[in-house]
Amino acid sequence: MRFGSIIKVALRALMRNTMRSILTALGIIIGVGAVIAMVSIGNGAKAQVEAQVASLGQNVITVFSGSMSSGGMRGGWGSSPSLTIEDAEAIEREVTGIVGVSPEVRDRNQVLANGLNWNTSVNGESPDYPDIRSWKISSGAMFSDQDVRSVAKVCVIGKTVADQLFANSDPVGQTLRIRNIPFKVLGVLDSKGFNLFGQDQDDAVLVPYTSHMKRLSRRSYISSILIQAASADVIDKVQKDITEVLTQRRKGREPDFTVRNQVELAQTATATTQTMTLLLAAIASVSLLVGGIGIMNIMLVSVTERTREIGIRLAIGAHGSDVLMQFLIEATILSSLGGVIGILLGIGSSQLVSHLNGWPVLVSTASVVIAFVFSAAVGMFFGFYPARKAAQLDPIDALRYE
Repeated sequence: MRFGSIIKVALRALMRNTMRSILTALGIIIGVGAVIAMVSIGNGAKAQVEAQVASLGQNVITVFSGSMSSGGMRGGWGSSPSLTIEDAEAIEREVTGIVGVSPEVRDRNQVLANGLNWNTSVNGESPDYPDIRSWKISSGAMFSDQDVRSVAKVCVIGKTVADQLFANSDPVGQTLRIRNIPFKVLGVLDSKGFNLFGQDQDDAVLVPYTSHMKRLSRRSYISSILIQAASADVIDKVQKDITEVLTQRRKGREPDFTVRNQVELAQTATATTQTMTLLLAAIASVSLLVGGIGIMNIMLVSVTERTREIGIRLAIGAHGSDVLMQFLIEATILSSLGGVIGILLGIGSSQLVSHLNGWPVLVSTASVVIAFVFSAAVGMFFGFYPARKAAQLDPIDALRYE
């Protein structure tokens, strides 16, 4: 029997029991739809996390202070102030392949302007900070290297601070008081929104790090150092060179710093979303297996109902392979159509969830192709046993079957 004729016979058999065919494919439809929806939501969450990491800047390496050991006391990064301005200057001077360095001093203070006050993060930075963080200035300008050297009382504020203290006026040129010290506002940063940790990035005031250390916090250590590598290709080398420079400056003492790059941060941030996506996809895949068992069950019933039909075909010259192929094609068509409908259902439901809850979704071509191929493979796998059973029927016994 020709392949085209086998397909026509298989389609005719499925259409004779339309409702049963639809119900049989329902398990595949739900399984594929659930897999597509879960993977799309998971990919969307991962893309959102990656975008938030990217908003921290491109090719960024961060040196954290801490990782101390004193007597019986030990602690990880951030547990002890250990970085100095000289460390940052040594990195900028001795490490090649970097385009920006910003020593950081972080604190929270109550700031005042126009008779209003606001508690915000006051960060000491270098003029390279906006370039490192890929953060544009919407109005005004960033403070300069001269401002850093002269310990100038100048600042750049975030959008949230501008809205809270200068809602009805242009902040540029006005005075902001930090610890009762007047700072002139030079610029306002573009809005960046919340970061990975749920913190409002726009709720910040930037001042020269020297001004922060000598006028505000009165400290001799810095909190961390931001470094921007020239390209992604040299990040590993730059990170290694930074570690060597800082280690040499400790002159044999145990390292009291930690160096992390943006790739490591992104991997850590997306690990949870990847795990959840795989877990949800695995749970949804159970529906595919249930759907495959349903197909096998219905195909076995179909073989029983059509025993006389199979016997007639075998008696008039059809080969067992023709019968095998017919039932395999029926099972594959059922699962493939279920896969197509499931893909549409999954895409539609993920978009609906995104619209109702505001969650990001990302439907990948790979997940659609894999879901379709897997659904077809499920049909063939679970349809093989009923098809083989039909092909092995004895024509005489089949003709006598009532």
